[in-house]
Amino acid sequence: MSVSEIFKVCRTVAVVGASPNPDRASHRVFNYLCEHGFKAIPVNPTATEVSGLVCYPNLSAVPEKIDCVDVFRRSEDVLPIVEEAIKIGAKAIWLQEGIVNGEAEAKALAAGLLIVQDRCIMKEHRRLAYEG
Repeated sequence: MSVSEIFKVCRTVAVVGASPNPDRASHRVFNYLCEHGFKAIPVNPTATEVSGLVCYPNLSAVPEKIDCVDVFRRSEDVLPIVEEAIKIGAKAIWLQEGIVNGEAEAKALAAGLLIVQDRCIMKEHRRLAYEG
């Protein structure tokens, strides 16, 4: 599955680390996804809502199927998120710019998930939208 295919088959995106603070990149990306046809679900144990939507403490607490997990966390915090994404049956993991974790990548790939690292989901969506 390519990056462009992620956007076609992954319509429900859990944003781990989504922030209620409009100054944070995770807030802007979350709202971008909402505004561009994705069902974005905020996941953050320290927030109760993001942009008026209920925020869940972890992936397992989300009451619906998640296609893609978009991660705004430090590289060293990614592995447990990937393990939880595998447990809930996600199809893809997206690690935002600056986030890379080889062990998490190996685990995701071994479980059959696509994983994108060190790329912004919003920038990639914009780029592909303009390309066609």
